[in-house]
Amino acid sequence: MDRTLRILHTSDWHLGKTLGGHRRWDEQEQFIEEIALIAREEGVHLVLLAGDVFDTENPPARAEELYFEALARLAVEGRQVVVIAGNHDQPGRLAAPAPLAVRQGVHILGWPGDVLPPGPGLLASGPSLLVLQGPGWPWPAVVLALPYPSEARLGELLAPTLEEAEHQAAYSRRVAAFLKQLAGHCRPEAVNLAVSHLYMYGGQISDSERTLSLGGAYSVDPGTLPAELQYVALGHLHRPQEVPGAPVPCRYSGSPLAYSFSEAGQAKGVVLVEAQPGRPVHCREITLSSGRPLVRWRATGGYEEVLAWCRAGRDERAWIDLEVHAAAPLTREQVERLREIRPGIIDIRTVLPQRDGEEAGAGDLDALPLDELFRLFYRQQAGGGDPPDELVRIFLELLEPAAQERGEEVEAR
Repeated sequence: MDRTLRILHTSDWHLGKTLGGHRRWDEQEQFIEEIALIAREEGVHLVLLAGDVFDTENPPARAEELYFEALARLAVEGRQVVVIAGNHDQPGRLAAPAPLAVRQGVHILGWPGDVLPPGPGLLASGPSLLVLQGPGWPWPAVVLALPYPSEARLGELLAPTLEEAEHQAAYSRRVAAFLKQLAGHCRPEAVNLAVSHLYMYGGQISDSERTLSLGGAYSVDPGTLPAELQYVALGHLHRPQEVPGAPVPCRYSGSPLAYSFSEAGQAKGVVLVEAQPGRPVHCREITLSSGRPLVRWRATGGYEEVLAWCRAGRDERAWIDLEVHAAAPLTREQVERLREIRPGIIDIRTVLPQRDGEEAGAGDLDALPLDELFRLFYRQQAGGGDPPDELVRIFLELLEPAAQERGEEVEAR
């Protein structure tokens, strides 16, 4: 008889998130289907969804539909699902269906300290604490479930001053104390786990993570994690990674899709954890194939080179971040043509040369007259084309009073 408890760790779904204004419903539907398939094929007993289910606190209706569809597909055949709120989620909204969901083996916690009502598979509960055992499980699981613990959501003022170092230390101590207190409920006859949504020192971030709570005040020392735990499942960072310096196995599963071009080339997936009480766990990353890749194009041969790539079907399924090296900004017509023949192009930037053929630097821009600087800015923002002369005149008129105060002269050349 197999005596291994299998846990699937996933996070940062960001349902409803766009890329350059493009909705990605099809890709999100695909990764949900793929995760449900993995759970079935791997005989998963417990799924941990470590926060940022949605991309905004007020998600579109379709995002909520996908969320409920995912829960219905995952919580089957005795499998239990634990969901916690991340910093992008509105805690009350995410956990609103909790009283009904717990009857289906889905346990949703929005706030630190939430207590869930009894339900099938829930042997015991307390503030941020779940003791679970589904039918056919070889062992029970103790889950310390800490949703995104911001100062506001903890409902505490952690430091009397705004001094960053003091505030940082106070926050790390508070989260460590919270987890240490919960660890007193760990059981020797159970698999002991924690799931949270926070930033641990040493984690590698991507552009798609909002930087408000990364680094600085809301960071936690990984060395303070309770030694009683066998595995800590984290959400917040989109790059799959182990946490350095943790005394117990601690990982970010990463997002199931690449959500910014800083994640181009990253393998996305989930983590399968195989565990038995009192023994080291075995972790395996399972790569997902869902979603379109994010690719950066750097066209040193100019606009015609990009056209050739598009006609050849290069990176046909990908979302594209395009950098074009050209003698002049692309015209609006050229930009529109590129987007028409290759709808997956998200961003287009033109790199202009200096007179000697090198890229222009900050010093060269400083030497340009103000009207030329404005025209260059306008071309970059509008994707090509010059601003009307009347708009340039108005810009210079608006700038003139400030320039006069500094004893400067505004002149159009």
